[in-house]
Amino acid sequence: MITYRFLKKTLTFILAGGQGERLYPLTKDRSKPSVPFGGIYRIIDFPLSNAINSDLRKIIVLTQYKSLSLDRHIKTAWNLFTRELEGFVDVVPAQQRIDSNWYRGTADAIFQNIYSIEMEKPEYVLVLSGDHVYKMDYRKLIGFHIEKNADLTIAAIEVPRAEASRFGILEVDAENRVRGFEEKPANPKPIPGKDESSFVSMGIYVFKTERLIRYVSEDHRTEGSNDFGKDIIPRIYSSDRVFAYDYVARESAFNYWRDIGTIKSYYDATLDLVSTSPQLNLYDRDWPIRTHMEQYPPAKTVHNDVTRRGVAVESLISSGSIVSGGSVYGSVISPGVRVNSYAEVYDSIIFSRVNVGRGAKIRNAIIDKNVVIPDNVTIGFDRAEDEKRFTVTEEGIVVIPKSYIF
Repeated sequence: MITYRFLKKTLTFILAGGQGERLYPLTKDRSKPSVPFGGIYRIIDFPLSNAINSDLRKIIVLTQYKSLSLDRHIKTAWNLFTRELEGFVDVVPAQQRIDSNWYRGTADAIFQNIYSIEMEKPEYVLVLSGDHVYKMDYRKLIGFHIEKNADLTIAAIEVPRAEASRFGILEVDAENRVRGFEEKPANPKPIPGKDESSFVSMGIYVFKTERLIRYVSEDHRTEGSNDFGKDIIPRIYSSDRVFAYDYVARESAFNYWRDIGTIKSYYDATLDLVSTSPQLNLYDRDWPIRTHMEQYPPAKTVHNDVTRRGVAVESLISSGSIVSGGSVYGSVISPGVRVNSYAEVYDSIIFSRVNVGRGAKIRNAIIDKNVVIPDNVTIGFDRAEDEKRFTVTEEGIVVIPKSYIF
């Protein structure tokens, strides 16, 4: 295991400025990393929890797009350290420190914060995406990087080839040294001997500090997207020591990573949590996921009589929620939700402070915060009718935006 000295010499950046256009309307008023997940969490809580659980204490979160709710969340949930004890979780918005541009890409975001790197003088820089849900022990990743004397190490995972065109595709040799790279190709190359899988970048990088500064400085002077995947990795892998860290092979205890880039992937990842043995274990006390918990009373169900039963089956029910004579099946209920008498909720994700009216029926839906569902309304049963009012995906998932008024 990597020593604490190396962890103290590692600076972590979390890139949390993503718009999340394919998650609209969940990103209508918030950035992708601040989208709620699993009832009580935000997506940003996962990379932050991984960093804290990995004993990393110097963390800078770079924000840009609709960052108010994200800023507030980090200040309330992640105000853990003092600089006197050499720890911090700083939120740094785009500042136009270098020129008049906002962050133009992942590499440009780091370039515009070279000042922060120079102030901290780390030996290694860990760069994370703020919009993935997963568990990872970054100590193992950094240890692999040091073991290989790598200039850049890229965390990588196998995904079905049919889904791989959303990612950067890696080709590696027997030592996992990167020998080829394509960013989001239309026809992803398969893994040799595994025609239906591709080896993809997880958007998690470890750099030697002096190399990172050189890469982003040179990239700033060239035309392009100013992005690690589109510009820097294709430019350096053939000449520098670039390695792939095989996440599944080295961290089989976790073996879970989701890029929640679409409504469908978000819906599937969230509802997996209600299964008997979910792939993502939120109950692991050895690797807790931290968040801000609002002050709510315990959740409860209300059983009035034979015909009105407060029932929740194979569901997550968060604090402050009341299932009052209604029924919830296979769903995730966030804090402060009320499901009234005779209402039925199936396979849905209900955000905080939603009131489901008496006799309402909801299926295959995501309902954002502060929505009042009128009595006897049906959602998710008549696609044509739903499309007149709401966003409906190809798969039939109905999305009701925050504070929608019927």
